[in-house]
Amino acid sequence: MQQEITKPARWIGRIFSGLAILFMLMDAVFKFFKTQEAIDATVELGYGEQHLVLLGVLALIPTALYAIPRTSVLGAVLLTGYFGGAIATHVRLDNPLFSHTLFPVYLAILMWGGLWLRRKNIRQVFPLITT
Repeated sequence: MQQEITKPARWIGRIFSGLAILFMLMDAVFKFFKTQEAIDATVELGYGEQHLVLLGVLALIPTALYAIPRTSVLGAVLLTGYFGGAIATHVRLDNPLFSHTLFPVYLAILMWGGLWLRRKNIRQVFPLITT
């Protein structure tokens, strides 16, 4: 039998999702405005300054889809791919594991955890099995 989603779980899910959305929006905006920090970070990761806007668009579109309830699962899937690319970039550069390489994993946990906490259909796909 499927348990109802409690009000606290729904709110915690919204907070998790909101944090992931805010981070991704902030990241995209920095790329669009080509701040010095964004330029430095992008070049340090092996990409050219000319890639900033493209990377911003590739971050913004799935984030917008994730923020819209009807398309949130599609947005989460697309963001998961984006995070995979970020992880691969950090692995290639031998960046520190917990602070750099796994940071996209932390965002993915917030993102998918937020969906899981507030949506029954996600709980059906990814159930927690207790004995």
